[in-house]
Amino acid sequence: MMPLPARVKLVEVGPRDGLQNEKSVVPTEIKVELIDRLTRTGLPAIEATAFVSPTWVPQMADNASVMARITRGPATSYPVLVPNLRGFEAARAAGATEVAVFAAASESFSRKNTNCSIAESLARFEPVLNAARSAAIDVRGYVSCVLGCPYEGEIAPEKTAEVSKALYAMGCYEISLGDTIGVGTPAAAQRMIEAVARHVPVERIAGHYHDTYGQALANIYASLELGVAVFDSSVAGLGGCPYARGATGNVATEDVVYLLQGLGIDTGVDLDALIDAGEFICTALKRPTGSRVARAVIAKRAT
Repeated sequence: MMPLPARVKLVEVGPRDGLQNEKSVVPTEIKVELIDRLTRTGLPAIEATAFVSPTWVPQMADNASVMARITRGPATSYPVLVPNLRGFEAARAAGATEVAVFAAASESFSRKNTNCSIAESLARFEPVLNAARSAAIDVRGYVSCVLGCPYEGEIAPEKTAEVSKALYAMGCYEISLGDTIGVGTPAAAQRMIEAVARHVPVERIAGHYHDTYGQALANIYASLELGVAVFDSSVAGLGGCPYARGATGNVATEDVVYLLQGLGIDTGVDLDALIDAGEFICTALKRPTGSRVARAVIAKRAT
């Protein structure tokens, strides 16, 4: 194992991945306020919205309005998700300077989630990468189901590596490896990362771990041991796992920051301000926070 990274970059996905499956439409002003509060915490990257069909994801129908109204911090990027060239052009028109595309390591998941094969999904991204290159817009690549699939079960590390290699070769500057259903364990996560790192430099790999089985923080630590220094997380743990009723989805950003601070790893994030941002959105959604750290700190504040 190599020494743990001295600094870690966190990519906050709450405003997009965390809110996209909310059954009630979250008002635009709430989304904008959440993003602005997150910006003030010092987070270096906040996934703001998605330029997808409002028929499929009605929660993201206000994407252009959100992008127009947020107060952008000089040290923060605001990537947005795009499924195809049409989405990319809409994102560019709305002022996006970074986009993300998404593929899957599972053939079944790809067909059920995007109605196309893995190969077909990758082909859709070629014109996006070409257009982004011409416009000097960075592209991040997501790979879903890197450790397990709700339809196929365990995913071989080599399959994840194959898709990651393709996205990196296309021009994605970073590959985010998503344990979509949260079944991964530290040993499995390390085997997967080692396979991907044969094709993608470890400094271009990010971890995106769901906490369905309570393994997200352990998987993050295991990834740190291999030199991974970028992780996706969601304020207040927003975003459930759609394949496990009542299960936790995204790992809470507050919990990740607390872990990293305890390890002496710099994130540049103000934990107290982050907890306040989580309180804001949870109040708006009328639900308790999914962050254990936030619950503990809020309880301590009340004494």
